[in-house]
Amino acid sequence: MMTHHNEDGAIAEQKLRVLIMTSVEAERQAVLRGLQDHQRFDVCVAGVGSVQAAINTTKALQATTYDMVVNAGIAGGFVSRAAIGSLVVSNAIIAADLGAESADGFISVDELGFGTARIAVDDSLVERVTEGLRAADLSVQAGMILTLSTVTGTQETAESLATRFPAAVAEAMEGYGVAAAAAAYGIPVLELRSISNSIGPRNRDAWRIPEALNALTLASARLEEVL
Repeated sequence: MMTHHNEDGAIAEQKLRVLIMTSVEAERQAVLRGLQDHQRFDVCVAGVGSVQAAINTTKALQATTYDMVVNAGIAGGFVSRAAIGSLVVSNAIIAADLGAESADGFISVDELGFGTARIAVDDSLVERVTEGLRAADLSVQAGMILTLSTVTGTQETAESLATRFPAAVAEAMEGYGVAAAAAAYGIPVLELRSISNSIGPRNRDAWRIPEALNALTLASARLEEVL
């Protein structure tokens, strides 16, 4: 929320106009079920992957003026950091595979001097959303959310990412693209994810997508109050 002064000098709250981008329609429907009366929220499908998400977010921002952008959906959670069915809120959005390989390990685009793979999230926004979700008895934590073009499917990659990013709680495929588009327009951004599976060896039988979508709906029901 923003504040402004009335003519008599009193401070009044001004509700934010919010764009929510999901990667697929099932996530969009989960968010809409939670929002219900969502006049100040627009929920759009970003597409899968950072590039598609950046394109579609840019198109949405070009068409309408927004005060905030949220990338919402389901994600993989790092083992022992984010449990299946819980929620995570980004305190930073990282393009984890944007860089170069070397004999000594991965070199980020930051270290290469070609820009940054990190988009910051406002601390007060993270705190407000996290506390608001906790107040609804939802299991939620703030942490770094990684964006990857190839999601993790082996224990080796999971351990490598967990070591490189000790503050990371989850990975998905669109956050950095959505955030980059928002940053280009100077608009605050947040990533909100529910955990459908643990990061590691690919095992579709262990995924809990309906439970994660339900958690996303419950979180979305609180957005009217916290944004």
